[in-house]
Amino acid sequence: MARKPIGTTARTGQRCPESGVWKVVGTPTTTAPIAENNVMPPYRQQAVTWRLERHA
Repeated sequence: MARKPIGTTARTGQRCPESGVWKVVGTPTTTAPIAENNVMPPYRQQAVTWRLERHA
């Protein structure tokens, strides 16, 4: 199966579409390793958009 491209986005509560290092879009920001099919987490108790930065 083809990998999702770098730059793919997912929102808090969605299933992670690709294992890798994800970064919160906007500020403040953080990065987190998230595995495929895990639920995308909130950041600082807020729903956020995550962007795939690097494949696992």
